[in-house]
Amino acid sequence: MSNSEKKSILIVDDISANIDVLKDILIDDYNIRVAKNGETALKIAQKTQPHLILLDVMMPGMDGYQVCQALKENTSTHRIPVIFVTAKTEEVDESKGFDVGAVDYITKPVSAPIVLRRVQNHLSLVKTEQLEELARASIRMLGEAGHYNDTDTGQHIWRMAAYAKALALKAGKSPEYAEMLELAAPLHDTGKIGIPDNVLKAPRKLDAQEWTVMKDHSRIGFEILSHSKNPVFEIAAEIALFHHEKWDGTGYPTGTKGAGIPLSARLVAIADVFDALTMKRPYKAPWSVDDALAEISNSAGTHLDPELAVLFCAMKDDLVQIKDAWENTAG
Repeated sequence: MSNSEKKSILIVDDISANIDVLKDILIDDYNIRVAKNGETALKIAQKTQPHLILLDVMMPGMDGYQVCQALKENTSTHRIPVIFVTAKTEEVDESKGFDVGAVDYITKPVSAPIVLRRVQNHLSLVKTEQLEELARASIRMLGEAGHYNDTDTGQHIWRMAAYAKALALKAGKSPEYAEMLELAAPLHDTGKIGIPDNVLKAPRKLDAQEWTVMKDHSRIGFEILSHSKNPVFEIAAEIALFHHEKWDGTGYPTGTKGAGIPLSARLVAIADVFDALTMKRPYKAPWSVDDALAEISNSAGTHLDPELAVLFCAMKDDLVQIKDAWENTAG
């Protein structure tokens, strides 16, 4: 591996011999930078942005706790993982170390295998967090893209996703599933990307031919989202295809009915109807929560899953809390 491909580690210790021990362990696999005091460490960290810092706790001047706290308070260095390195004979307050932002401790005299494994583990966690952040950003952008030309939706897709997550939990689904549903739900109208503007933005009721074109957004969204085997996108694809199906089989695009409609789409359909009713649009005033829930109840067994509709209507306090939280965010 060339030096340009290696990740960089900053070793901070006021004793040269300690630096040399760690450097010898890591030099074959990482680019190493060193600092012998806290002030220098902060300057190097800000300038070079190392991937990880091995930080001595007991140092003259700024101790390790102070250095770590300063790193975490700086927006350019707060994401760099810090592992404290301390002697077994030193009195160390580990809880204080974690409070100021450290991710781990290694005790001196250090063991080469332990140092290598701890460094590898935390660098892997950083990569995982970066990939998760990228995935969430991509999902958010794709969700926005599906509604780019729909100027009235505002925060609709994100608030609706929060309702869907709450309903999934109420229905006994696992927190992991509910979180994936919340990520997937905003992608339900991704297929609108493929609908011509003269149909999508028509300032009137669509004629039969235009309505046929509009309904195709379900299939287009499914085709776009089904290219990934990631479970979030698998859920998003089935929501895109089935969220306009109705419990009695009169929906589109396939006329699927009852429990044949995937659970994810049934959950999102209820959340989508509720949010659409309670939001202000140019052509209507917002419905009250009570009126919207009455409509959900009236649609049970025809448009909406009857059991889920009952659960949803019993969640009024939770729904109001979610609604208020989003309105405060918007404000």
